[in-house]
Amino acid sequence: MDLFTLSAFTIAYAIAVLVPGPGVAAVVARALGGGFKGAFPMVLGILAGDLVYFFFAVFGLAAIATWFGPVFAIVRWAGAAYLLYIAYKFWTARPGSEQMKPKNEGRWKTFLAGFSLTMGNPKTIVFYLAILPTVVPLGEMTPLAFVELTAIVVVVLLLIGCGYAWLASAARDMFRSEKALGRLNKAAGAMMAGAAGLVVTQH
Repeated sequence: MDLFTLSAFTIAYAIAVLVPGPGVAAVVARALGGGFKGAFPMVLGILAGDLVYFFFAVFGLAAIATWFGPVFAIVRWAGAAYLLYIAYKFWTARPGSEQMKPKNEGRWKTFLAGFSLTMGNPKTIVFYLAILPTVVPLGEMTPLAFVELTAIVVVVLLLIGCGYAWLASAARDMFRSEKALGRLNKAAGAMMAGAAGLVVTQH
């Protein structure tokens, strides 16, 4: 694919990822509550969800994605419910007891939370099924172009997602007292609850 199209897609995608939404809020909240390592699986889950929609768009499955709207609605509500559960864990955590992640939360569950969040995120759906076809001539897709665009999605999302997680984790590391950590836990819980609210209210 020509350099102009690749550049246009990279810029459009980077802007879409940078704009704060449910995904950014969830990653930041996870990093505030459990550090960078606690947030990284969520970034990977969001990436996996983005790749699913990217494949839908590239292989002409937009109609199928629309037809299965009720399924994605269920995924959205399930993801929001899990984000609320994480928010509760953060809010009620004993100050200093959650340096990495809640005791009962594994990386796989965090990954699935990020994945379900993305699958039910209207901003992601709009980008891949409406905006992407206007930036990239999907009818001219070749195996090489597919690999190039996939690489852009992976690199851009990981860089920006990990950047948000690192900044939030660094902010957490600035606070060492139990009182400050307790406030950060509650802030993380509030942000995670806000992310859950965005998931179910955005259209």
